[in-house]
Amino acid sequence: MVKFAYEVTTSGEREPNGPMSEFFQDPPRLGNQYDDDALLRAYLRWRLPANVLAEIEPDLRRLGHRAATDILALGESAEASPPRHVPYDAWGRRVDRIETSDAWRELDRISASEGIVATAYERRHGAHSRIHQFARLYLFAPSSALYSCPLAMTDGAARFLEVHGDETVQPVFAHLTSRDPNEFWTSGQWMTERTGGSDVGTTSTIAACEEGDTYSLYGSKWFTSATTSQVAMTLARIEGSPAGSHGLSVFLITLRGNDGMLRNIQIERLKDKLGTHALPTAELTLEGTPAQLVGGAGDGVRKIATLFNITRVYNAVAGVAGMRRAVALAGDYARRRRAFGKLLIEHPLHVETLADMQLELCAAFLLAFRVVELLGKDECSEATESESQLLRLLIPVVKLYTAKQAIAVASEALEAFGGAGYVEDTGIPRLLRDAQVLSIWEGTTNILSLDALRAMERSDVLSVWAADVRSRLGGVRLSGLSSCVEHTLNAVHRIEQYATRAQGAGSESQQAGARAFAFAIARTEAATLLAEQANTQGDHAAATAARRWCARELAPLVEADADHRAGSIALQ
Repeated sequence: MVKFAYEVTTSGEREPNGPMSEFFQDPPRLGNQYDDDALLRAYLRWRLPANVLAEIEPDLRRLGHRAATDILALGESAEASPPRHVPYDAWGRRVDRIETSDAWRELDRISASEGIVATAYERRHGAHSRIHQFARLYLFAPSSALYSCPLAMTDGAARFLEVHGDETVQPVFAHLTSRDPNEFWTSGQWMTERTGGSDVGTTSTIAACEEGDTYSLYGSKWFTSATTSQVAMTLARIEGSPAGSHGLSVFLITLRGNDGMLRNIQIERLKDKLGTHALPTAELTLEGTPAQLVGGAGDGVRKIATLFNITRVYNAVAGVAGMRRAVALAGDYARRRRAFGKLLIEHPLHVETLADMQLELCAAFLLAFRVVELLGKDECSEATESESQLLRLLIPVVKLYTAKQAIAVASEALEAFGGAGYVEDTGIPRLLRDAQVLSIWEGTTNILSLDALRAMERSDVLSVWAADVRSRLGGVRLSGLSSCVEHTLNAVHRIEQYATRAQGAGSESQQAGARAFAFAIARTEAATLLAEQANTQGDHAAATAARRWCARELAPLVEADADHRAGSIALQ
């Protein structure tokens, strides 16, 4: 049983000659988060071979139980005891210690033993290993007080080292992908500086060569998550390298020496954030910090994309997991709360609101796991060239879309609880506070929209995507989905028309419309996935969801005026 703190007391009717009665609202509860999630189970049946599902399902069910019991309790305990910066010891010596709760440290151990990162690199099931891994993350993340954040950066660092590292970094890679809690390491990701957040080309950290690939780093990092990790990946400019992103290189930092002290790193302060309170996020100064060059000198921004691709997929799956938690709690509450003489679930308008939330969740889930599938195939060299191109396009599109929808669904969930959704000790407001970070971490909506635009400029990936959608919709034969297919194909055509017009209007016009363009691609891709799933399952509820999604305008794009001052662009 989930120990959500929601408890409301209201006055009841005064009985004749008796005391006033009291009413205590029953709080929402969570059951086994695997068994209760029909969407996850249906997806796994659809996309995994039967023998693979049979092998992994018992363990997913076990993790689903933990997500509603001990892991959730640890997450709540970690939230109640946020990290604390201790700059000096009792005798005035600078120690820069970050103290975290026992619960936070136990979540670290659980994440290792549950193989949240390791599952992907063991590749027991080949390309399907990423689906298995992210299904585990999806169950773990909402209960973990955002421990999914250091895991995202750890996985990203592991993939970067796997692709760009040599034998000297293999011991670190082994730690990052270990299932042994005593051997498991996490990695930070130190990119953000005062001079620029998303604009990493303005990075001012300098790397001075000491010997071979060993450097000393000098500079400030304004925002560093997972500062209690054992290692971190960062960008710096080797002395004498040109300005801009091409002059940056990627470095691996081992944070502490054998004595446990930070290696020429000064912690200025912990960040006081809107949400993610259990996660230690710090502002640092590097004062000759030893670091190892990885992947060769220069072109670091292009190389670090290997890491960002992983963290952006984590962001999408964590966002979807948060949506699932919001929907689960709001749905359970609707079966416990009475208003105007009947349960909330008996009010048609409230049911309609919950159905809209569930539809947003379903679309976002399928989008997130679409890139998970492509990622697994790409890593195992099973992807076609077209699928690799689609992955590069869809990662930024899916990340930006799921992040925005996660915030919207969390907000709707708070409203579904009425006043209790606005009271901190119910635990419900945390859904919204923690969701808000999703659209900021790993690239804001605008930055990712421009990333998607650049992917289309580098190759004809829009034509590849359009052809892929048309091909997949060609396999949708269920008669009840014909209008959905027609509507989706029409949206693809309008997107192509818009892209041609925007290209002719010049780069500024393209950039001004990049956000609406990315959203149109996301909604249309989601429509395709919903139709495919419904066609495969032959399920009335799935078909209804697909038709309901396609009844919306998928690509509502309008041209900006010639001087590019319009606030948005999209197709008419």
